[in-house]
Amino acid sequence: MKVRLFEIFTSVEGEGILYGTKTLFVRLAGCPFTCFYCDTKESLPLDSGLEYDIQDAYQLIDSNLKKQTYKVNFTGGDPLIQHEAVAKLAKYVQDKKIPTYLESSCFDLDRFNHVLPFIDIVKIEFKTIDSEFVDSKHYERLIENAINCLKSSISTKKTTYIKVVVSSKTQLEEFTTLIATIFNSVSKNQIDGFIIQPTYGIAEPSLDLLLNLYDIVYPYYTDVKVVPQLHKFIGAP
Repeated sequence: MKVRLFEIFTSVEGEGILYGTKTLFVRLAGCPFTCFYCDTKESLPLDSGLEYDIQDAYQLIDSNLKKQTYKVNFTGGDPLIQHEAVAKLAKYVQDKKIPTYLESSCFDLDRFNHVLPFIDIVKIEFKTIDSEFVDSKHYERLIENAINCLKSSISTKKTTYIKVVVSSKTQLEEFTTLIATIFNSVSKNQIDGFIIQPTYGIAEPSLDLLLNLYDIVYPYYTDVKVVPQLHKFIGAP
């Protein structure tokens, strides 16, 4: 088996419910989507990065894994593009008794379920329609896929949280519809966090907008948090 990796490095987790933890990031190459705020656009092409035999990728993980690392984060691109390889890599890490973490837009349930047994912590990212994730005619289908992945993660008792990236383009009405769709499918007691993440360096939302978005989520989930990409503020990758 082959895997195409864009980069692998140790840094401080700057996003989500586990921000601040020492993390080995395994960034896989390839993503089919076009979010305007993407900060790793160089990893989006399917032929970016370098191709490795899976055994060589194991060695690459070993050589970059530092002491006291809290977790290994499989990110991208979108890791589900190479789901079979991710499953192999995540199992290899799990066998070392290190928690595994998946960052994905969860666009395909079958691919997600293939990887899920080897993942301990799951971030389900829901895209707003203004993210330019996909064209509008495919948006509902991809939200449906993310909902199904969310349900699957919850049913297998993974640590599961939701993240939504927002920008100055985010419309309150559309955000309200998205949040209602999510919480009509799962209950507040089934998830381990809800993060609103403002864009950084492009179309940054105002504080007033962030507070309004917070207020939309709060009736459904009182522990909602607005968390920026903290690694950007300390100059970490």
